[in-house]
Amino acid sequence: MWRRRDCLALAGLALNLGTAWAQRTGATLPAAQSLPDELARALQNNQPLVVMVSLDGCIFCRQARQSHLSPLQKAGTVIVQVDMRSSQAVLDFNGKLTTHDQLIRGWRVSVAPTLLFFGVGGTEVAERMEGAYLPDFYGPYLDQRLATGRKSF
Repeated sequence: MWRRRDCLALAGLALNLGTAWAQRTGATLPAAQSLPDELARALQNNQPLVVMVSLDGCIFCRQARQSHLSPLQKAGTVIVQVDMRSSQAVLDFNGKLTTHDQLIRGWRVSVAPTLLFFGVGGTEVAERMEGAYLPDFYGPYLDQRLATGRKSF
């Protein structure tokens, strides 16, 4: 029979494991769930939807999330993450249920991290950012892609 203190200890352990996992993976961006809804939120702000393609354990992905994408997301830019090799369900831009990995394959992305910028109708509105850039240039290239994406509306 479970006692209250056993349940509290188990809940505390689960919370600590979840926090440790998030810190280890740098999981600071929301996972894509419904691209049509996420795109609609971005377009309401006159912004392209930024989708980060990530790979578990990728140090360059973690660096991009922590240094550039998470601060933008906290400032109001709609950014979601899709994960290579993940079977997590997601609705694509056509409203069809698929997985993160299938979505990435359909986009023909083979490098992590890759940033994609989507506008009206789920079309790409700026050049992709593939791979790791020099830290001094990542921010300016990202700003340029966002500006290009905004001009497409």
